[in-house]
Amino acid sequence: MSTDPADNSPAKAGQDRASDAEELLRHADAVREEIGGERFRDELVTTLFQHAEDIASQTVRRHKRRLWLPGERIDRVVTHPLLGIPVMAVLFAAVFWITIVGANVPSAFLAGLLMAEGGLTGWFSEYLGIEAPTILGTSLYELLHMLFAALHAPAWLSGFVIDGVYLGLAWVVSVMLPPMAIFFPLFTLLEDLGYLPRVAFNLDWLFKRAGAHGKQALTMMMGFGCNAAGVIACRVIDSPRERLIAILTNVFVPCNGRFPTLIAVSTIFFGGMVAQANPFAASLVATAAVVGVVVIGVITTLIVSWALSRTILRGEPSAFILELPPYRRPNVLRILYTSLIDRTFFVLMRAIIVAAPAGGIIWLMANLNVGELSISAHVYSFLDPFGHLLGLDGILLLSFIIAIPANEIVMPTAIMLYLSKTRMIELEGAELGAILTDHGWTLLTAVCLMLFSLLHNPCGTTIWTIWRETRSARWTLFGALMPLALAIVVCGVVATAVRLVIGVAA
Repeated sequence: MSTDPADNSPAKAGQDRASDAEELLRHADAVREEIGGERFRDELVTTLFQHAEDIASQTVRRHKRRLWLPGERIDRVVTHPLLGIPVMAVLFAAVFWITIVGANVPSAFLAGLLMAEGGLTGWFSEYLGIEAPTILGTSLYELLHMLFAALHAPAWLSGFVIDGVYLGLAWVVSVMLPPMAIFFPLFTLLEDLGYLPRVAFNLDWLFKRAGAHGKQALTMMMGFGCNAAGVIACRVIDSPRERLIAILTNVFVPCNGRFPTLIAVSTIFFGGMVAQANPFAASLVATAAVVGVVVIGVITTLIVSWALSRTILRGEPSAFILELPPYRRPNVLRILYTSLIDRTFFVLMRAIIVAAPAGGIIWLMANLNVGELSISAHVYSFLDPFGHLLGLDGILLLSFIIAIPANEIVMPTAIMLYLSKTRMIELEGAELGAILTDHGWTLLTAVCLMLFSLLHNPCGTTIWTIWRETRSARWTLFGALMPLALAIVVCGVVATAVRLVIGVAA
C-alpha cells in the first residue's frame, strides 16, 4: 500500500488548520446568533455583572441596610431611559447659552483692543457706561498703521501686513478665543464631575445603531467648541475603525467659529419675519433656527457614520463596557490647566498658524487688479452661476474658499466683497441685513447658507489635525472633500426643490 507524500506536507497541514479554523468561526457565529443575535455582547456583559453582584451579595455582609447614595440617586435620573436624554439636552443647552452670551463681552473687548477704530472707547461706553482712558482710545491696529506711517513704509506693505495678515489674525483671536475659553472649562467641569460618561451611556444605543462607538457622543460634544479639539478627543475610542468614523464625522457639528454666522443669519432672516409684531418671539424663532441646524448636524453625523460603517469602513461595533465612575469634587486647577492650556491655547495656536496666510491672500485678491477688476471680482463672477445653483452666490462661495483657514472670517470677507472694500469689516443688525438684502439675499439664501456652513469642509486647523491624528493623506483628503460634496448636494437639492415649488405655485 503506497501513500502520497504530499498528503503529509506542511502546506496540506496548513490548509487543514485553516479549514478547521473557518469551520470553528462559522459555528461560533451560528451559536451567537442562536443565543442572542446582535444583543449577544450586551447580554453577555449584563450576565457577568449580574453574577458579580450575586457573588458580592452572598459574600459581603453589611451591618446596616444600605441606603441610596447621592450619586446613585442622581444616576436614577440622568441615566434613566426616558429622563436621561432631556436632562442632557437641557444641560448642554445651558452650556451653549452661557458660551454664546458670555463670549459677547470679552469678544467685543478683544476686538476693540486689537482692531476697532477708536480702540476700547465703544466698549467702555456700552458695557461700563464710562469714558475710556485716553491710552485705550487707540487699538493696536491703529498703532501699527501709525508705526508704518512713521517708518514711511510703502502703502502696499502696510496694507498687506496690517490690513491683511494682522487683521485676519486679530479677527480669529477676537472671535475664537472667548467662546473656547468659556466652553472648554465648562465641558471639562462636566468631565471632572463624572457626568460625561453618563452622556456616552445614554447615547450608546443610538451610535451603536449607526455602527459607531458610544464614546463618539463625547467627541461630538467637544466638536461644538472646536472641531479640531473634537478630532483630538477621538483618541478615547480604542477601535481604529470607529475612531476614524468619529474623526471623519466630527465636522458635522457646528464649532464656535460657525456660530456667529449662524446666529447673525437666523436673527436677520428668521427672527426678522416676526420682529415687528413681537420682538420676544423674534428671538425665539432665531434661536429655534440655530437649534434646528444643530439637530440637523447631529442627524447628519449619525447618517454618515451609518453609511461609512456599512461601506468603506465596514465592520461590527466593538463592545462598549462602561463602568460609570463615582461623582467627585472638581479639581479647579486641573480643570483650568486642561481646558485653557491643553485645549484652548493648543487649538488657538494651530488656528493662528493656519489663519496667518489667509488674511494676506484676502488682501491681495481684493487689491490686485487684472484689467479693470480685482482678482476677487474675477473669481466670484466665475463662481456666481454655480453659487446660484446652490442657493448662494459667487461672493459667498469665494468667502468660504478664502476662509478655509478659519470659519470665523466668512461673513467679514463676504461683507468686504459686497461693499468692494480693501479690508475686512464687521457689520451687525439692521445695517448688515440691509446690505445682504440689497445684494439679492432671500430666505432661501439664508437657509442654504446655514446648511452650507454646517456641512461644508472642515477648517484648515481641523484638516491639519485630521492628518496629525491619522497620518494618512488619503483619509485627510477624504475628510476634507466628503463634507464639501455633501454640502453641495444638499444645498443644490434644497434650492432646486424650493424653486420648483415656487414656480408651480406661481
